[in-house]
Amino acid sequence: MDRDHHSHSDESHDHDDHHAHDEDAVAIAVVTVSSSRTLDDDPGGDAIESAFEAAGHDVADRSLVTDDAAAIADAVAAAMDDGADVVVTTGGTGLTDDDVTVSAVSALFDREIPGFGELFRWLSYEEVGPMAMASRATAGVVDDRLVFCLPGSENAARMGSEELIAPAVGHLLGLVRR
Repeated sequence: MDRDHHSHSDESHDHDDHHAHDEDAVAIAVVTVSSSRTLDDDPGGDAIESAFEAAGHDVADRSLVTDDAAAIADAVAAAMDDGADVVVTTGGTGLTDDDVTVSAVSALFDREIPGFGELFRWLSYEEVGPMAMASRATAGVVDDRLVFCLPGSENAARMGSEELIAPAVGHLLGLVRR
């Protein structure tokens, strides 16, 4: 098979070429969206920070904002202005009127990454069944950076960070910055 036309099922392909642009250490900012939590009482944010540190990435910033669309968008933009390669929000992704994170953040997206939300809900379904459809977890590209929106629950934040974002973020960032 021609080297430039390989498929992922072809185990003889050169894995290093495919990942040549991967980012090794990624600067992460975590933005917790909550009207009732503090940074000292933020199990979702703590789970995200632990997942990224375990994967060798640097959690450069943690912040907390209320469930206010302008404040959320400002916090994400400020984190990127401060040098974050990736911003991960936790909270505000459900179906209530207070859940404004997805609307606030997706307005910043240059491109959406629909596969993230699809995979997140698929993994969630294995844990919580059909209630997984209530999550509007999403991700997108903003300039040459990535933004992920996770639910506020500790389990959801951990699962999304450990199983989806942390293992793929270096590769995804490399693709965006090619």
